[in-house]
Amino acid sequence: MADDTAHFYEPTQGHGLRHDPFNAIVGPRPIGWISTLSPEGVANLAPYSFFNGFNYAPPIIGFASIGWKDSVANVSASGEFCWSLATKALAQQMNLTCAPAPPEIDEFEIAGLTRAPGRLVAAPRVLESPVNFECRLTQLIQLQGADGAKVNTWLVLGEVIAIHIDRAYLQDGVYETAQAHPILRAGRLGDYAEITPEAMFAMRRPGWPIDQ
Repeated sequence: MADDTAHFYEPTQGHGLRHDPFNAIVGPRPIGWISTLSPEGVANLAPYSFFNGFNYAPPIIGFASIGWKDSVANVSASGEFCWSLATKALAQQMNLTCAPAPPEIDEFEIAGLTRAPGRLVAAPRVLESPVNFECRLTQLIQLQGADGAKVNTWLVLGEVIAIHIDRAYLQDGVYETAQAHPILRAGRLGDYAEITPEAMFAMRRPGWPIDQ
């Protein structure tokens, strides 16, 4: 338990450990495998570990980019992007798209992936991925600290306007999360986690007053 013997630190003063634990504690996190199209028509594909869903209706997802990277520049220019589910079967290809390639390089080609056209947006999807979201930009926000100072990180939020799901992962009208074996970022230098059917468990949300 985090009692008086716990390791305590203030991030502004350093963590005092061999590796910053923040990314490992806030994890594992879904991977924002984001594809965009540049104004010159070059496809870009990159994974972001600061990613999640933020709203049901309309469905809104978001990713944060540390630095004004190609994905952010392309979304800012086009107002759209796609997200593709990163799975264990696609882990190596996803990792290849981490490479800091210059803007004129198409990461789909580096990773040997197929560009699938969107139906409502121009940004391509990863055909080999079992789930794709087509998104339109809703907000582009530069983050700031508690002191109001801007940091070199941008939060991109987008409304999901179209969804593609491989029917193999739909059973009786229910999407089976673990059947796709999604992978998640787990911090440190390169740790990931895989969701498997054996790892799943269920709990019902309690009502009020809480049932005994």
